[in-house]
Amino acid sequence: MHCPFCRHPDSRVIDSRTSDDGLSIRRRRQCPECGRRFSTTETASLTVIKRSGVVEPFSREKVVSGVRKACQGRPVTDSDLALLAQQVEESVRSTGQAQLDANDIGLAVLPHLRELDEIAYLRFASVYQAFESLDDFDLAIAELRDHPSTGSIAKIDAARLDAANDGTGE
Repeated sequence: MHCPFCRHPDSRVIDSRTSDDGLSIRRRRQCPECGRRFSTTETASLTVIKRSGVVEPFSREKVVSGVRKACQGRPVTDSDLALLAQQVEESVRSTGQAQLDANDIGLAVLPHLRELDEIAYLRFASVYQAFESLDDFDLAIAELRDHPSTGSIAKIDAARLDAANDGTGE
């Protein structure tokens, strides 16, 4: 590592710490030539191969942007989207692969989005699972009903049951 002050080609690591999210390492270094200290942050590179064949670095912002479209009109906050993007990045990094297809990123979004908001999940899944007919939506909805998450459909069903019970006096 070159010293940013005197450009000496070597430095000594004084301290290393893993970031809170576990995705990077912060190192405190000292130059043996000028004695000045500086910090570096190291992360493993993760690249995405787009459908066109273009390779670009993974971007949480692009995950948020894509999911935001599916969440339009839904009660999903920016902090919810930021957390989802972090969870997706952790999921894809845990595969150990340095390069992933863009479609793999989209598929990695699905389980996290399902927990966040099931309507947004359906919207997003219709693109990434290439729904071709209403039957595809019916199957996805049936799967959501058979295995409800803590997301919106479970809450809606609970609200409907409460309303039905209030009407019957039970």
